[in-house]
Amino acid sequence: MDPGMQQLQQTLVEIETEAEELLLAKHQLVENDRLRNSNREALTALRKNARTTKSSVPSPFEAIMKGIEGTKSKALVQEICPTCGDYDSTENTWMMFPGSDIFIRVPFHAAHTILEKDQERLDYDTKKLQSYVKEKSFSISERGALADRVSPSILRSLVALTDKPK
Repeated sequence: MDPGMQQLQQTLVEIETEAEELLLAKHQLVENDRLRNSNREALTALRKNARTTKSSVPSPFEAIMKGIEGTKSKALVQEICPTCGDYDSTENTWMMFPGSDIFIRVPFHAAHTILEKDQERLDYDTKKLQSYVKEKSFSISERGALADRVSPSILRSLVALTDKPK
């Protein structure tokens, strides 16, 4: 086979491999987004059950002031869970463990803590996948495979964008 043809074939194989990885990452992003939405809905349901919102939970300052007015034997600072609030955190709640089809009864506080940690992990994984998708898209575009859709200069400017905290 002609060396030029072998080089072309090798380049096409590399581009197809990168495109396959890009598609898999995009599918994983969709799946992560679905799981994040499910967790968000579950956390909202737990907050409704506890009749709290993030703004309805008393501030730590209010807890300190109430502690000062009370007896000296009480702790001055009381931990106030933003989800539980004044709700009985030991009351059992039904929960299905992520990735399984098993329902168990766990304490209310444990249920929302598990969901919140899972939400944080999914947020982190989603950000990692988004940067991976940007990187792969840029790499494929640099090779000219996406030239008919997005020019490399436009894609480079999109990849160079950074989020600045407000």
